[in-house]
Amino acid sequence: MINVLIVDDHSLVRSGIARILNDVPDIKVVGEAESGEDALRQVSLIRPDVVLMDANMPGIGGLEASRKLLHNHPDIKILVVTVYGDGPIPMRFLEAGVSGYLTKGCSAEEIVTAVMEVYAGRHYLGREVSQHLAMSMVTGIPENPFSKLSQRELQVMIMVIHGYKISEISDSLCLSPKTISTYRCRSFEKLGVRNDAMLAKLALEYGLVDTVPQQAPTPAQ
Repeated sequence: MINVLIVDDHSLVRSGIARILNDVPDIKVVGEAESGEDALRQVSLIRPDVVLMDANMPGIGGLEASRKLLHNHPDIKILVVTVYGDGPIPMRFLEAGVSGYLTKGCSAEEIVTAVMEVYAGRHYLGREVSQHLAMSMVTGIPENPFSKLSQRELQVMIMVIHGYKISEISDSLCLSPKTISTYRCRSFEKLGVRNDAMLAKLALEYGLVDTVPQQAPTPAQ
């Protein structure tokens, strides 16, 4: 039996994926989480075999949650299921060590196949993601300005876009405020933006986020 934890901030998405997976005899959804912080807590409690991880969530988000999970639980398999099929997000997740990556436009059959593949110790990339990664390797030119950022810089920028203050990002990522400020300044320089409003506009233009919250939610403790 493959025990799966579903991590997504939309309950409807979690319910839909759970129905798909629970219909498969060899797969059982043992838990659901609505944030990266929640995923860290639940994995420690229920020890799933495979984690289905969304990318864009409040708080630390899927990228930082994946990095921390793989650091704390090296044997766990993480399969990213998100809307981002291109840009810097897929590569950053793969660099973090996830086992698979799908977009939410994939079929129910492909989700099942991907879960079984990563559980068996193999890697799985959806067709759309594979095509975009192959094209970026052929051209050698990043089409998305956010591709210039390191994994940590991208994580900080995502949280800035969502309205988190330097102190809140510092607490969530367990880094000093000075370090977060350095990441912020360096990322702004790479992106050619001068303030948070310009950053948000650029993120929307390149599909890094779907919407920009007016006010950040309180980070989970």
